[in-house]
Amino acid sequence: MIMRSSLVALILCVATIARSTAQDLKPGFDADEYATMLRIMTWQVDAAFRGTTPKETAYKWIYRSPAMGLHNKWDLWLNTNKTTIIVNLRGTTFDTDSWLENFFSAMVPATGSLKLDSNYTFNYKLAADPKAMVHVGWLIGAGSMAPDIVARIKEYYGRGVKQVIVVGHSQGGALAFLITSHLHYLMENGGLPADIVIKSYCSAAPKPGNLYYAYDFDYITRGGWALTVVNAADWVPETPVSIQTPSDFNKLNPFNPAGQQTQKMKRVERWALKYAYGRLAKTSRKAQRKQEKYLGRVVFKQVKKYMPGLEKPKFAHCNNYMRAGLPIVLQPDAEYYAKYPDTGSNVFRHHLFEPYYYLVKKIYK
Repeated sequence: MIMRSSLVALILCVATIARSTAQDLKPGFDADEYATMLRIMTWQVDAAFRGTTPKETAYKWIYRSPAMGLHNKWDLWLNTNKTTIIVNLRGTTFDTDSWLENFFSAMVPATGSLKLDSNYTFNYKLAADPKAMVHVGWLIGAGSMAPDIVARIKEYYGRGVKQVIVVGHSQGGALAFLITSHLHYLMENGGLPADIVIKSYCSAAPKPGNLYYAYDFDYITRGGWALTVVNAADWVPETPVSIQTPSDFNKLNPFNPAGQQTQKMKRVERWALKYAYGRLAKTSRKAQRKQEKYLGRVVFKQVKKYMPGLEKPKFAHCNNYMRAGLPIVLQPDAEYYAKYPDTGSNVFRHHLFEPYYYLVKKIYK
């Protein structure tokens, strides 16, 4: 009887150890884990965009949200051991409002409120730094889905699931940045349990905000908990267009000609520096104002047709977009370009799931 009890205890102990070590999320890039995320993300796109990327079987599809905001949707997946859920954020669709979300690229503060409808105001904190700014279109997408996502995370936390992987490709990758930040600060402020573990894969993602948002995101996910995976031949991660003006620098900098560092210069040298600085500053500020006008105020009028209850946000005078997350670069080679030529009319050739899947399997075996 004693031997039998000891054997049972030993089996239970081994099973517990195996379960805890095999199922815990770990920081850093895991090629197999990312390949799994790619396969899961293909479930939200048409077969033409899925290519030959195989479907996933290690996770179970649980839930798909209705369309929200500017045609945003997300899926919930649960692993077979019921220890980890996946929040899979859909990318751009063929729908006009989905594209408007991308083009609505004026910036707003990364902390504040955004009235999305007469009955819903999204109160958010995506960064601790008051200088942090984010893309307003993707903020609308993230804010539209956030209550549903948070409710599902709480539901599964109540079932003992404390691990969350946030994933998205393309526009979905941009949304993954903002949702990750939102969840982090909810945990910090008591809106979510503090012992939830979050890992993010922002795949083929464009730039989500300015330099100070990127700094904040990289800080809160430090240690390898947020990966941004980029095919070096893909143009989408190079967007939106970045414009840096003098006001985008930290307060203490050597570029202001009125600063103390210029006082020891001769008068003619100070005049020349002031003239050159003024010309450069004028050009960048003019470009920023134009971008804010056309991709802010003008696009807002089109967005309003799809979201009549959306209140016009107060735009930040900033378009200094920067990438965020720990970069994982998938570098194409001659064999890749033979399979996916860098020519032709399909500008999304290097952006689709199949070339990303091909490169990660080729590079990481």
